[in-house]
Amino acid sequence: MSIPIAVQMYTLRDEMAKDFKGTLEKVAEIGYKGVEFAGYGNLSAAQMKTELDRLGLAAAGSHVGLDLLKEKLEETLEYNLEIGNKYIICPWAKGESKQDYLDLALFLNRTGEKCKAKGLELGYHNHAHEFQVFDGEYALDMIFKNTDPELVKMELDTYWVQYAGIEPVGYLKKYAGRCPLVHQKDMEAGEGKGFTEVGNGIMDIKALHKAAVEIGAQWFIVEQDKCNRPQLESVTISFNNLKQMGLV
Repeated sequence: MSIPIAVQMYTLRDEMAKDFKGTLEKVAEIGYKGVEFAGYGNLSAAQMKTELDRLGLAAAGSHVGLDLLKEKLEETLEYNLEIGNKYIICPWAKGESKQDYLDLALFLNRTGEKCKAKGLELGYHNHAHEFQVFDGEYALDMIFKNTDPELVKMELDTYWVQYAGIEPVGYLKKYAGRCPLVHQKDMEAGEGKGFTEVGNGIMDIKALHKAAVEIGAQWFIVEQDKCNRPQLESVTISFNNLKQMGLV
């Protein structure tokens, strides 16, 4: 059993800035089944839906910053409904205290309720800083402990879990049934913990994919925050490596 592979379009931000539609075409040509958005290239929802349909791509999710979630939520939800995207993901938030994370959880609950009312789901995407400990508990666990599982889902970025010094397969399994999207980068060997193409680094990609399937994830999403070669070449290598592993 497998799950479809998408790419987080932030990885291709330089290419998208030059030619958004052309970049979508190349993603489809590589073989990805879906795209997770980080901006919409100034396309209307109708234009975006036309492009996705033309290319046979699905919208796997959309990263929507806190400012937009606070100020333009209704507009954002309507756009994503029209393009057929189910998952609205808060990609970044950073607290300095336990109370900051409790306040974030409250905001996510309220926002998740509004998303659910429209038939969409809200998720939260982690980095490494959410593994700061307050009163013996990771901030990330605090967020999910203090949010309704029906209103706030997880998009676990396994790279940042490993970066924080935590075993990512076990942590992923901890949130079985609540993590529909899994972000998969890969980590270079060495103390620098740099980014590399999926399958070219030290992370156990097969074990992470297997765990993603087991916990009921809907998408396995390739991301690379920084590429050391042309971005399209990097996402092609990642896809081909996953294919060689038998995961596509």
